[in-house]
Amino acid sequence: MKARGAVLSRRIAHTATVSDWGSLHAGERVEIIKHAHVIAAGEVEEVSRSGNVLWLVSSGISETQLFMTSDGVQVRRT
Repeated sequence: MKARGAVLSRRIAHTATVSDWGSLHAGERVEIIKHAHVIAAGEVEEVSRSGNVLWLVSSGISETQLFMTSDGVQVRRT
């Protein structure tokens, strides 16, 4: 049986915000957060080489949205 702390630590690490967008891969499911509110969710379509721009295919909407680190948004894996 796993220790409760170890399970919680893994869960927190998984839902923590992604500071390096360059570490994201196409197909990963993420949420976009601004001012503690989820403003978009879906799959990563592409990330720029610099890691400053993210293209997201939103759930329920068949169009791609663009987000930039300078927009003041955070990304969280789901």
